[in-house]
Amino acid sequence: MNDETTGTPALADLTTMRVGGVPETLIAPADTDALVEAAREVWASGEEWLLLGGGSNTVASDDGFEGTVIHVVTRGIDRVGAPDGRVRLRVQAGEPWDEVVALTVRNGWSGVEALSGIPGSTGAAPVQNIGAYGQELESALVGVDFLDAATGEVVRLSRAELELGYRTSVLKRGRLGLVLAVELELSDNSVPGGVGAPLSAPVAYVQLADSLGVPLGSRVPVAELRRAVLALRASKGMVLDPDDPDSVSSGSFFTNPIVSESFARGLPADAPRWPVTPPEPDVVIGLPAGGVHPLDIPPLAGGPYEVKLSAAWLIENAGIRRGFALPGSGAAISSKHTLAIVNRGHATASDVAQLASFIQARVQAEFGVLLRPEPVLVGLSL
Repeated sequence: MNDETTGTPALADLTTMRVGGVPETLIAPADTDALVEAAREVWASGEEWLLLGGGSNTVASDDGFEGTVIHVVTRGIDRVGAPDGRVRLRVQAGEPWDEVVALTVRNGWSGVEALSGIPGSTGAAPVQNIGAYGQELESALVGVDFLDAATGEVVRLSRAELELGYRTSVLKRGRLGLVLAVELELSDNSVPGGVGAPLSAPVAYVQLADSLGVPLGSRVPVAELRRAVLALRASKGMVLDPDDPDSVSSGSFFTNPIVSESFARGLPADAPRWPVTPPEPDVVIGLPAGGVHPLDIPPLAGGPYEVKLSAAWLIENAGIRRGFALPGSGAAISSKHTLAIVNRGHATASDVAQLASFIQARVQAEFGVLLRPEPVLVGLSL
């Protein structure tokens, strides 16, 4: 689908949820210098702008976007200097993330293998500190090259300066600009002479350990761990696959909420929960009695007694089952995983937003927890 007069593709064609109208303008500079120049021109014009990478974390309005979409498609991976036993890679922002992971596994480098199968571009990875199966980007990230929208200058932001947390960073919380490249540091577990298999980082997630048949903390061949992660993700519809309707989504639609430990004690005993140390910045708390709007509630003050809940468990136990859809809607809960909203082939962005709002309302009514969306909503609100 595109604008027949300009040939501009619709956002539905550029996002994994496959919804969204035609933007006013779309540019896709092929190299970093052109990307920097184009972004500066757009910012200087004062018009609205939107960054788009692989489109796996964006749900856009059916009305398109009134402004310029900067589509980041720059490619390139370079090996840079690193301490003994380590490998450093400088990855251009437009590189598909899973292709980067596949490269590291082929070379016997560990540190991001549990992040296999996550769709989207590398430049988007630090924005929300992608994570899965006990591993987060933060553990391998050195820093990023960043074009600052406020100054127009290219700066280096270290891992500490990015203020990474659970699915968040300073970039997601309001520092405007564009990630140009990402630098990763990995363990070089390749074996001289090719004897034996290079090993993964220690397995840090129970479900992954169970699928591998090993205890937590074990190290397994890095390629074996990647295969196991891809199989687990595929079983949940979380690997892009043209033959799997459940993969037409933006992945997990809601983040796992962070609540105070005292609030969590009021939930059913079988509600999964994990301690959070140190406290994370995006905290979701239970709603007080009365007519207070949830957006008016201040974040819980940082402290040692916070726990992470399972958004999927909350959704399921609020009575929303796999495959659920509102009457007449083209959007539905995945048949494989309650945390994903999928496009059944004819969904509009409004369908997706209505279903997400319904889920929020059900969970809030049942448990007093306001779920927050993980994808970027463009021209939509819940």
